[in-house]
Amino acid sequence: MTAIKNTKNSNTANTNIGEKFQQETKYDPNKPMGYGLDWNRRPKSYKNHESPLAYIPLSDPDMKSKANLWQLLQHRRSRREYTTKRNLKQNLLSALLWATQGVTAKYGEFLFRTAPSAGGLYPVETYLFLRAVEGLEPGIYHFRTHVFDLELLKKGDYSMELTDAALGQTIVRDAQVTFIWSAVVERSKWKYRQRAYRYIYLDAGHIAQNLYLAAEALGLGACAIGALFDDSVNDIIGIDGIEETVIYMATVGWPQGHERFD
Repeated sequence: MTAIKNTKNSNTANTNIGEKFQQETKYDPNKPMGYGLDWNRRPKSYKNHESPLAYIPLSDPDMKSKANLWQLLQHRRSRREYTTKRNLKQNLLSALLWATQGVTAKYGEFLFRTAPSAGGLYPVETYLFLRAVEGLEPGIYHFRTHVFDLELLKKGDYSMELTDAALGQTIVRDAQVTFIWSAVVERSKWKYRQRAYRYIYLDAGHIAQNLYLAAEALGLGACAIGALFDDSVNDIIGIDGIEETVIYMATVGWPQGHERFD
């Protein structure tokens, strides 16, 4: 009976986590924030792996689409059916990466990007599973936005492992590319404390919408994935799930029955 009672209490507590977080991270004009920033403890803005298998420079992005913004917004959909018989060209992959987190301006040490980020802190990192991209081996990659290249972290076909980690969603198995977004949490917590988690998820949403619009402009299909086994994906891309943890995924592929704007 004791075990059953504890389980019920635990389940009740878990159902209130979201509500508690929302309430306790509110800004209140009657409660001053009351803390300063320790600039000596500010985390690094960019991630470089110590010993990747290879560094791959990215080709110039393909930005030749004639579609305008209003067309893209009209046609944007989550596209879940892909043809598996075509590879993605590297310049299209470059365009998608630039659209999501490409550098657009530099101000001092800050590199501004195509998607906004709270405080200009950019806690979101981009990992990729490339299943079918011309000239690139299947495997797990990390995108370095500050130098616009890829780090090859693991070789191999992870389509089934990622499909299982995405609760069996077969779009991961069929997509040419799967985007995996993580958060280096302390980049945002350094300034915003517990409220940082709100901003991290907002940042990820901005990035994903850019991916949707860029994919639509290039005649590709994209579908965001929020249902995933966090630690399974963390293990696949090689992060600890605490200091850096997966927050979002998205598939991109050649859609069935949808052509590029010309």
